Amino acid sequence: MLLISSMTIIIFIITIVVMMLATLLSKKTLLDREKCSPFECGFDPMNSSRLPFSLRFFLIAIIFLIFDVEIALLLPMIMIIKSSNLMNWSITSLFFIFILLIGLYHEWNQGALEWNN
Repeated sequence: MLLISSMTIIIFIITIVVMMLATLLSKKTLLDREKCSPFECGFDPMNSSRLPFSLRFFLIAIIFLIFDVEIALLLPMIMIIKSSNLMNWSITSLFFIFILLIGLYHEWNQGALEWNN
């Protein structure tokens, strides 16, 4: 019984020492300005908040969200083709794709897809 309790204490001490060593060795420097600052949409948050910045980032994010939702809406349409009326499914799918193509044409016509401006 004494041997088991002494082994338990030794294992406990070894575990605490290893955990303390791991904590000391894995400390990251807190003085790194880039790692301590929050990520703010591609501009430096440590500068003045009144500096103008391009709204192009937000426009591209909105376009991404639109096409991301498009994929989420198109995938179930493919899955239900066998369980629905083919004529209703075709009209609904073509109408949805037509609306998306009109939106894509409008974005293209307005220059929202020009990456080098």
